[in-house]
Amino acid sequence: MTSTRARYSPPWGNASIIGVAGSSGSGKTSLALAMVASLNLPWVVILSMDSFYKPLNPEQSAAAFRNEFDFDSPEAIDFDVLVDRLRDLKQGKVAEVPVYSFEKHARLEHTTTIYSPHVLILEGIFALHDPRVLELLDLKIFAEADADLCLSRRLVRDVKERGREIEGCIKQWFGFVKPNFYKYVAPQREIADIIIPRGIENKVAISMVSSQIQRTLAHKSAEHQLELQRLGKIAEEAPLSPNALILPQTNQVKGIHTLLMNPNTDKEDYIFYFDRLCAMLIEKAVDFLPFEPQQVVTPQENVYMGLRKTADMSAVVILRGGSAFETGLRRTIPDCRTGRILIQSNYRTGEPELHYRSLPSTINEDGLVLLLDPQMSSGGAALMAVKVLVDHGVAEDKIVFVTYLAGRVGVNRVLNVFPDVRVVIARMGDDMEERWVETRYLGC
Repeated sequence: MTSTRARYSPPWGNASIIGVAGSSGSGKTSLALAMVASLNLPWVVILSMDSFYKPLNPEQSAAAFRNEFDFDSPEAIDFDVLVDRLRDLKQGKVAEVPVYSFEKHARLEHTTTIYSPHVLILEGIFALHDPRVLELLDLKIFAEADADLCLSRRLVRDVKERGREIEGCIKQWFGFVKPNFYKYVAPQREIADIIIPRGIENKVAISMVSSQIQRTLAHKSAEHQLELQRLGKIAEEAPLSPNALILPQTNQVKGIHTLLMNPNTDKEDYIFYFDRLCAMLIEKAVDFLPFEPQQVVTPQENVYMGLRKTADMSAVVILRGGSAFETGLRRTIPDCRTGRILIQSNYRTGEPELHYRSLPSTINEDGLVLLLDPQMSSGGAALMAVKVLVDHGVAEDKIVFVTYLAGRVGVNRVLNVFPDVRVVIARMGDDMEERWVETRYLGC
């Protein structure tokens, strides 16, 4: 089913990118780390251009081990891959970043995943060199330092961290680093918005940049809250979506609701009946797993026309509340692969914030992905969780959000943005009901 789709952009949907360039050893990395440390927020991420050195052929590799390969020329950087990854991050997508080994002078097979930074700090000697990169930058910084200090820092770094010999480091410095600084690096100073001398010692400059980042984050937060309010108004005016599937309210289900909502029900009974209802919800959700006809011969030699699943499934727990679903999940699908997402509401603004994610590596290949959370009120966290799955390649029509208690506005807020998602609900409640289900289940 596909209907009119509302627009939604999470805070990382238009990441702000800051470029920090400067000579080798000028303190670019330390400067970036100081900015991140001053903010102490998980949404500011550093991306090093060192990860984007081009793979070397055998001849180039041999020259690198003799300290005769020019790593300080723009030709050594794979700008095509760098620009592609920056564009992905700018658009809020998942970016797979190469991992380069300076000891092996080679790009390793595995990659590092970056996702959902609100602000990205790109640091490298050529961070302000390529015009395509400059188009993506929101702030351009040049780190300035004395040449002798740069040389001493580079010697210490390369010997301690990269397993080099001092003679080779000095050979590279005078053969490539120093001449290329004047040819390629120094000109970037002229296009920088801010020039920061003395690196991490320049507390005033670090404070100024950190304040700018904080203003950017505050602006993104305000825009996100307005986005959620806009979606809430749309949801208020719409009838409950047909993709909101409420569990049939049989006498048995009503009886379980009665026990769960009764504050006098003791903890053991509460857990037992909640697990039972969770299993019923998951069984309902599994109906959307793709099946195909299969014929079998029974032990009594009868032919039975049945079904078999044609794809795997996984489940993603929205912490902390979703952990209350895990017992019911294991009783229904013991071998189900699971992931975790931590989304918490900011206590000052009520805005949902993505703090952590750990998803199965092949989640985009699954025929069904369950999102588990016992309660959906405003729908802000649920909306963000679905967005995370979609960004990781999960098709909307393969996502089923499973919840015990939901409000109409919250459900509509999610389904107006993602109309092909299905929501399986045990009971409809008030739109802004406080979260209490997992508190009683977990006891805290």
